[in-house]
Amino acid sequence: MSDPNKPSPMMQQYEQAKAACGDAILLFRMGDFYELFRDDARVVAEKLGLTLTSRDKGSNPIPMAGFPYHQLDGYLAKLIKLGFRVAVCEQVEDPAATKGLVRRELTRVVSPGTVTDHELLDPRAANYLMAIVEDGRGQKLRSNTETGTIQPNRRFGVSWIDVSTGCFHAGELLYRQLGDLITRLAPAEILLADSCTFAIPETGHEFAITRQADWASTFKHAEDNLKRHMSVASLEGFGFDEDLHLSVRAAGSIFNYLRENQPSVLDFIDQLQRYTTGSAMEIDQATWRSLEITRTIRNGQREGSLFGVLDRTVTSMGSRQLAEWLAAPLTCLNAISYRHDGVGELVEKPVLRKEIRGFLKATYDIQRLLSRISSGRATPRDLSAVGTTLSAIPDLKAKLATGTSQLVQDSFTAIDPCIDLCQRLASTLESECPIHTRDGGFIRQGCNAALDEFRDLARGGKEWIARYQQRICEELGISTLKVGFNNVFGYYIEVTHQHRDKLPDGFIRKQTLKNAERFITPELKEYEDKVLSADQQAFDTEYQVFCELREAVSARIQSLKCNAQAIARLDAIAALAELAATNRYCRPCMTDDATLEINDGRHPVLDITQPLGTFVPNSTRFDDDHGTIHLITGPNMAGKSTYIRQTALIVLLAQIGSFVPASSATIGLTDRLFARVGASDELSRGQSTFMVEMSETARILNTATPRSLVILDEIGRGTSTYDGVSLAWAIVEYLHDRIGCRALFATHYHELTQLEETMSRVRNYNVLVREWNDTIVFLHKIAAGAADRSYGIHVARIAGVPGWVNRRAEKILQQLEGTRSSRPAVGLAANRSNEIQLTLFNSPPHPLIEKIRRLDTNHVTPMSALEILQQWQSELLETETPATSHSSPNMP
Repeated sequence: MSDPNKPSPMMQQYEQAKAACGDAILLFRMGDFYELFRDDARVVAEKLGLTLTSRDKGSNPIPMAGFPYHQLDGYLAKLIKLGFRVAVCEQVEDPAATKGLVRRELTRVVSPGTVTDHELLDPRAANYLMAIVEDGRGQKLRSNTETGTIQPNRRFGVSWIDVSTGCFHAGELLYRQLGDLITRLAPAEILLADSCTFAIPETGHEFAITRQADWASTFKHAEDNLKRHMSVASLEGFGFDEDLHLSVRAAGSIFNYLRENQPSVLDFIDQLQRYTTGSAMEIDQATWRSLEITRTIRNGQREGSLFGVLDRTVTSMGSRQLAEWLAAPLTCLNAISYRHDGVGELVEKPVLRKEIRGFLKATYDIQRLLSRISSGRATPRDLSAVGTTLSAIPDLKAKLATGTSQLVQDSFTAIDPCIDLCQRLASTLESECPIHTRDGGFIRQGCNAALDEFRDLARGGKEWIARYQQRICEELGISTLKVGFNNVFGYYIEVTHQHRDKLPDGFIRKQTLKNAERFITPELKEYEDKVLSADQQAFDTEYQVFCELREAVSARIQSLKCNAQAIARLDAIAALAELAATNRYCRPCMTDDATLEINDGRHPVLDITQPLGTFVPNSTRFDDDHGTIHLITGPNMAGKSTYIRQTALIVLLAQIGSFVPASSATIGLTDRLFARVGASDELSRGQSTFMVEMSETARILNTATPRSLVILDEIGRGTSTYDGVSLAWAIVEYLHDRIGCRALFATHYHELTQLEETMSRVRNYNVLVREWNDTIVFLHKIAAGAADRSYGIHVARIAGVPGWVNRRAEKILQQLEGTRSSRPAVGLAANRSNEIQLTLFNSPPHPLIEKIRRLDTNHVTPMSALEILQQWQSELLETETPATSHSSPNMP
């Protein structure tokens, strides 16, 4: 008697698969369904709303849930979006041809960073899997939860790959640079060793974290795997010498993860590119967020960001290429000029630009198609898309032949029409192909003789039966004879009892009915065997032709990858040219010094999103005469923040190879771009607004160089007036004396404007305002000199603050400006006109000090001195007010 507690052979098979896939959700194929059991069933049923049932409903029921096999892509997408790793266990034998238990195997483990299915990916964004390994030398890193900090100069190995395109990078970074890289790349998944204890820097970006065994990222293991896969004796040819162990370890960690979970994609990976700091402009995460380069601060959407207005590409590949350029602005003059030349040619040749973009619109995302083709999971529609793309290339290549810029010429050289492959795809595949091979009907008639025969046999069954029935009726003289079919007996000849004796030898009885009998003949049986197997044979033959075609595409994968890269680059350049031509951008003159001159510059986002002609351009100039540190004063809403941001964005655009929104521009190379704009708490890390502000400012002061561009907005506003002014003052001095970089500093601290008198490279600028009928008009124009007022109450009125508050504020402001009171109180009385503000700089003398100075002590008796002291004490008590705010009275 069998043990009721012993699992069935099928469940034993499930347990083995579950043990092999670790913490991944296991989708176990059982016939026409994917089933989940135990905890997987409970979790997925709750998250996706599946019905939770049970298997073996006796004393030991097993929770169970499932869905039809053809709904795999939809459910897989939902699970990946929720951050799960998902293992797929398929039936690898035909159940109809197998006796006993069907063999099953894990075919893939899909995680957020290893997705290749186009249904699961954003077509216009890369999908990165990242690995981080720590330097094992010296003292162990401590986590943020223990100390709040990690040694900022500790080195880490970092590697990342987009499995869907095969782009594979590795490099070494300092800890302070990790958060910047994560912010720019926005990986979907990060791999860490089991022993790693460091805290990944906070970026606000969501990603899955997957742990690996420590041995997976050891140097020897990683190096051997990478060399074997790349078929090289050394990794030095890829730029990884013996000093870059951390880079190799990180890359090896990714390779091992893919080999265990998605081995089929490894054939697509044939390059490993070294990432080095300094080869691109460094942009920290605070700057990336403040400048809204790829996402807006308000809602985190692409629309309204710099990338949102730049992206005029017509292909997904071009969009991803442009995003990659934006994340890594160039610092090499020749490389920048190479792109500028390409953009310039397409600006000057609008017909060529239009034709190129028209041809590109006819192409598909072959970067991601090739990933699926190389992994053996391509569909008929994927191959059809490759064929359609190749068919557009000859005309595109012909147009590129007329190009004169090096970039266009290089694109012409790189593109291979693959004419033989294109012709084979066109002659083999139908013009409209289904998504799945199981749907059939995607191979053209006449492509394969055997396939045509099987199809004809399957389609011609009814015609043959009709002809056969007519012939038998005529030969036997039985007009009521008929040929039929059912699923039990197959084809048969039915004859009533009264004509039974007319049947010749060779008619074999199959079934007796009440009024008739059914027979089969050898001829009919032979045809039955052909017809019943024709559909399956047609399917098998068609699939065989498809596999041969897929292998033919795989054999040309290197040429196709070059085509994809050239198309992506062309699309990005053409998009920048379209933007420049449409919005009157100019080509910047790039120099290898600290020059920065922008004439009639415009904010690249607001210039497009605001009504045409409403944005007010402004010029910027840094040199010996105009200074290298500009202090910008003026009221809120006047445009200070817009102005300093637009300057930073124009520099960024120039160094990705784009033209810029200005009438002319000369831009010296910038190695690092810093922006400290806006205020935000990070309560989860126990940091206040001011703490965040100071942390980001410290990063700037500790890492900026003379080649950097720094923009600062309202530094020091999160603390008292004295503290804030003192910090802002000292920061300007540090930028001027210690760093010597270019900087734009927007502030409401008018005391800082005095720095122009003592620092040779500091200049004052202000945003022009005009007063009209007790209101103000913002001119949004930057002019030399300092602002004399902040107009905070006017801004409050515009913002909708109640009238009583505005009127009361105006009275208080008049009193404060008249008396220069030091510490305004909440209950400031209307008659308190004797208060004086003790400012940090050039403080006026207190009235009592003047009385003391004028007192003739030689003619004051001791009794008179006591009376005078009592009088002065009384005056102090009458005018003294509790300190309730250290904010400047000029602060809006």
